[in-house]
Amino acid sequence: MKKRLFTIAALMTLIVSPALSQKSFYDFTVESIDGQQYSMADLKGKKVMIVNTASKCGHTPQYKDLELLNKAYRQKLVIIGFPANNFMDQEPLNNKEIKEFCKSKYGVTFPMMAKISVKGDDMHPLYRWLTSKSANGVLDSEVSWNFQKYIIDENGKLVGFFKPAVKPLSDEVINWVTKGQFIQAK
Repeated sequence: MKKRLFTIAALMTLIVSPALSQKSFYDFTVESIDGQQYSMADLKGKKVMIVNTASKCGHTPQYKDLELLNKAYRQKLVIIGFPANNFMDQEPLNNKEIKEFCKSKYGVTFPMMAKISVKGDDMHPLYRWLTSKSANGVLDSEVSWNFQKYIIDENGKLVGFFKPAVKPLSDEVINWVTKGQFIQAK
């Protein structure tokens, strides 16, 4: 009887442990571009779009449309930029330079975070969560290029992502923001 109870307890540990160790989106705190702590828990009840950005990319003009999206839907959507230099050294600037570039060139007012890595061995923990089904419970993915847009619903659940070429003001994005409709592109 003791052996059977031990076996059941061991199996329960294996089943329950991954769920207990899995972080929620709201458990993350990241560093802002100004060096302040930014808690994702403060975003409860809002949709969130996480975008890896770069200042020297063909998609860099998307900053303009991201800002327009931000202004139009700021009551229900929070856009967060994460500068990253993972693709062909297209983000060579430091945090201070990135902040100035975004503000002077595109008038960015949405939150920008400190420069991070979005892939590889030094991938930021938030991006590990975004790209790993075992962590986020929804899907495995890879960040394919700058300006990939991960989307989180009002309950902190990963919904999916928009590929880098999908423009921030596209019908696909607007439908997700306004109606909650999302179709994962293949």
